[in-house]
Amino acid sequence: MVNVAVDAMGGDNAPVEVVKGAVEAVGEDKRVKVFLVGREPVLREELKKYAYDAERIEVVHASEVIETGEPPVMAIRTKKDSSIVKCMQMVKEGVCDALVSAGSTGAVLVGGQVIVGRIKGVERPPLAPVIPNAKGVSLLLDCGANVDARPSQLLQFAKMGSIYMESVIGVQNPRVGLVNIGVEEEKGNALTKETYPLLQNCPEINFIGNVEARDIPLGVADVLVCEAFAGNVVLKMLEGVSGVLISKIKEGMMGSLRSKIGALLVKPALKKTLKSFDTKEYGGAPLLGLNGLVVKTHGSSEAIEIRHSILQCIAFKEQNIIGKIKDQIVLGD
Repeated sequence: MVNVAVDAMGGDNAPVEVVKGAVEAVGEDKRVKVFLVGREPVLREELKKYAYDAERIEVVHASEVIETGEPPVMAIRTKKDSSIVKCMQMVKEGVCDALVSAGSTGAVLVGGQVIVGRIKGVERPPLAPVIPNAKGVSLLLDCGANVDARPSQLLQFAKMGSIYMESVIGVQNPRVGLVNIGVEEEKGNALTKETYPLLQNCPEINFIGNVEARDIPLGVADVLVCEAFAGNVVLKMLEGVSGVLISKIKEGMMGSLRSKIGALLVKPALKKTLKSFDTKEYGGAPLLGLNGLVVKTHGSSEAIEIRHSILQCIAFKEQNIIGKIKDQIVLGD
């Protein structure tokens, strides 16, 4: 059984969508048990809406909530009975294998490092979301944890990302690309120029060189390495463009009687294609390099994202990702 602590009070749609996603997750896979952490009376009332296996959803009371605008470090220190801190403690103490939160990104990042703790030898843990492309998916790291990174840290990102893609996503010998403004080796800023030879000379990864932003949707690399500033810009642009395209396609299909008839004919194939580019289908971003799994989902997450985020924790545990990262970083370095 994979035990997952869920921050039921975090996010714009909490606790309604969080509880719904948790119920859907335990209904879909018998290997997972969810601990809903938050204000117990509120959560109990919300759970009354559903039929579920009571042995696999447990409510853990937390009287406080860390709001998005609060200073993360201060909030983690002072709100000991907050849902985020309690989730972190449950992972640290081994009660849970993982936690999922749509709450304050800053609090999740700080709590992950301060409470759950980094794996020995890991310099900085990166946020690593899975993003869709023309061939399947890629792992983008970092996308929000380390705006100012060093070349040695990007090298570790590449190693951890390769482990995740191979073990969790099932991509053999994943191709690693360095996000840059040109494919030539000499292109880029000081960070990318210093990082390139480190990746090139690392035998543990399959480095293919620099990758330009326009090639990311084509799926030229399975693991995309960059510091968080560039990564966040790439991620938000992809999310925005995919959202607009899906909206415009739906709008165009409903524009006239002829297009509506055509839409009925292509609906099954179109629905499948659009679903593959919907970022909601891929769950949250794991914070790699910690002594436990921490998954951060969008603040606006709905039940579908919460469900996928919980279920992705199963493969993470079963494939012993933490153990593999320890072997790679501690023994490899």
